[in-house]
Amino acid sequence: MSMKRLSLLLLLQLTCYFSTGSCGKVLVWPVEFSHWLNIKIILDELVTRGHEVTVLLSSASTITNSSKPSTMNFETFPVSLTKSDYENFIELLLEKWTYVAKDSFWSYFSTVKILFWEFFDTTLTMCKDAVSNKKLMTKLEESRFDILIADAVGPCGRPTTLSETMGKAEMWLIRTYWDFSFPRPQLPNVEFVGGLHCKPAKPLPKEMEEFVQSSGENGIVVFSLGSMVSNMSEDRAKVIASALAQIPQKVLWRYDGKKPDTLGPNTRLYKWLPQNDLLGHPKTKAFITHGGSNGVYEAIYHGVPMVGTPLFADQADNIARMKVKGAAVRLDLETMSTRDLLNALKEVINNPSYKENVMRLSAIQHDQPMKPLDRAVFWIEFVMRHKGAKHLRPAIHDLTWFQYHSLDVIGFLLACVATAMFVITKCCLFCCWKFAKTGKKGKRD
Repeated sequence: MSMKRLSLLLLLQLTCYFSTGSCGKVLVWPVEFSHWLNIKIILDELVTRGHEVTVLLSSASTITNSSKPSTMNFETFPVSLTKSDYENFIELLLEKWTYVAKDSFWSYFSTVKILFWEFFDTTLTMCKDAVSNKKLMTKLEESRFDILIADAVGPCGRPTTLSETMGKAEMWLIRTYWDFSFPRPQLPNVEFVGGLHCKPAKPLPKEMEEFVQSSGENGIVVFSLGSMVSNMSEDRAKVIASALAQIPQKVLWRYDGKKPDTLGPNTRLYKWLPQNDLLGHPKTKAFITHGGSNGVYEAIYHGVPMVGTPLFADQADNIARMKVKGAAVRLDLETMSTRDLLNALKEVINNPSYKENVMRLSAIQHDQPMKPLDRAVFWIEFVMRHKGAKHLRPAIHDLTWFQYHSLDVIGFLLACVATAMFVITKCCLFCCWKFAKTGKKGKRD
């Protein structure tokens, strides 16, 4: 880090110490991989604004920059798992999820449920290691943090319902927005901040820029399956490479496996790609993506149509939304043929409607009264300033289970109906009895 930036951060911290206390102490319980990429953007901004940020990490964490010089504090606690064990566990989990049979909904649902419980059990083990660490707990308690920022994907505690989980937070920051979502009601303590990580493209490395410029008017195609998947089977790679070799565009493919025999001269393989910078390049014509939220939002931000090959988690839903909005074509990575991929690429590149639709979404993403990152930081600081946000908390979180399901209301209405039926029945019986009695008296007379 440059001395200039360090001096600025030090000045901000000193300003907080001598001010009325507008800056605070932030504790973070993160989740690995792409979730960390999002939350790190927020944390960096909080640090820039003078807040003191402490990230709580297990010794098995895959967050690699925790040992490097940073503006954040990283508090590492020991766990029973090793880093290698945890990485192997996550890799196996994702592999099972990616290749689980999708022919039957119930079998798929059952398998995914088991995978979720395996993940939660591992996370819970780490939570227990943290909570049982008295030295760590004492240190955190004495630090007197103003706010805890946590990712709900990595729960720490007993299993709860979605409603109970939602009730535990003062404010929820959801990484989606109305360009991506469909209209629906939302609670007052929910804020949509999708695309907070998006930013203008920076210049590409010299060698990569030369390759991109060599594409001429045909442009380029960017292909990446995200930070968690950089490899695939050789057969799949050959099918894909064969399709890419038949398009006039140059292709930049994030791939870390054996070079496919069918790879064309128009395609280059990279272990890492500056994805945001490539998507923001004026020569980019299409994006082949697994449908992760980060990649989809970068494509929307820069106005690039997509060919989606979802693998697991929310990716299928993300691509389905983009398909409905006319900005993407969906393929199955495991079953698509060379012809399928070739036709999909030709469709999104040559059919102008895909570019028009994604540019419309991009215009919505850019046209906001407040940037998503600024909005996220505002609400974090709001909760810190007011020691919570109880006035935004829906009363539903304080209801008992029978109140939540309206059983008290249903019981009252049923009692009213039963009472009314009882009274009506009694009245009818009384009238019948009176009528019968009057009839008998008339006969005797």
